[in-house]
Amino acid sequence: MNRLSQALATFLEWFLMLLMVVLTVIVVIAVVYRKLDASLSWYDEVASVILAWITYYGGALAVLKRKHIGFDSVLLSIPMPVRLYLTIFAEFVFIAFFVLLAWAGWQVVLILEGDSLVSLRWVSVQVTQSVIPIGAVLFIICELLAAPAYIKMVIAGQSAEHAEIEAEVAAEMAAAGHTEVKRS
Repeated sequence: MNRLSQALATFLEWFLMLLMVVLTVIVVIAVVYRKLDASLSWYDEVASVILAWITYYGGALAVLKRKHIGFDSVLLSIPMPVRLYLTIFAEFVFIAFFVLLAWAGWQVVLILEGDSLVSLRWVSVQVTQSVIPIGAVLFIICELLAAPAYIKMVIAGQSAEHAEIEAEVAAEMAAAGHTEVKRS
């Protein structure tokens, strides 16, 4: 992972941790208030917004680290150069989809001008829904940063999933005291 990718990954990890802490605090406060028979009117709306943000930004981080759902075994069973062409086509389709999502998300944000949350009138819906175009652009950036290394692995016939599994097995074997690790 290059410096830019690592910096973006670190930023997203810290931002996601902050969002998770904020969500946890809100949930705990809401539970306490409910136990005291004084429910918070804004809890459900704000918690759902934060959860959506965690989903979008967490998805971008997964793309950057290539931890999203993939089909490496199927892809690697296809001979070269068709495998490379399919990989490049899939990358293009992925980016095209998120370009479309960013545009549509921006249109939604523009349409929502002047609207505010029902329970917190001072919070603009544009702010809460900005996660759609921002998240889509982040997905594109993360994909562009992660794609070169992934394409090299595909060309070499290597699987990111298999490499991760083998590393975990090797770590567990080493922790169990086995000095020799069989690699397939």
